[in-house]
Amino acid sequence: MPAPTELPFKISVLVFLRDGEGRHLLIRRAKAPNLGCWSPVGGKLEMARGESPFECAAREVGEEAGHAVEAADLHLFGMVSERAYEGATHWLMFLFDCRKPLGGLPPDIAEGRFGLFSRAEVDGLNLPPTDRTLLWPVWDSHRGSFQAFRAECDPARPLRMTVEESHLRPHLG
Repeated sequence: MPAPTELPFKISVLVFLRDGEGRHLLIRRAKAPNLGCWSPVGGKLEMARGESPFECAAREVGEEAGHAVEAADLHLFGMVSERAYEGATHWLMFLFDCRKPLGGLPPDIAEGRFGLFSRAEVDGLNLPPTDRTLLWPVWDSHRGSFQAFRAECDPARPLRMTVEESHLRPHLG
């Protein structure tokens, strides 16, 4: 394996939110990364403050979706390390399922516009490659469990996924 490219490293969260009908809240990104793609809400940890991934997830859900949640409303179901994502950044992402249903569609924000989609509709959207290849299949099968992945995202090579740890418990509903 070639030596990893030296790029900035960022830590973030993605939160899978649903409304009372089970539709997924996604944001069509107006900014990089994933410009023009539909993605779960999330953002970067405030590392200088010592913010934990759970604190970040709750803060981002409140800021972006206007939905007040606490750590007890969140389940960490995965962790993804993306090397050279979009050729610009290395990412460590914590993936959360929010168990507290969303009350409705939030207003648009500077980061993009929101939509509510059934799981079947999500597959027809413009999604980032790692979301389509990795995140949604993991959500479908193992959101009640925990998995850690590494994604090699070098734009000059095919996307490659590696499972680094897996504690599988099939989702029961």
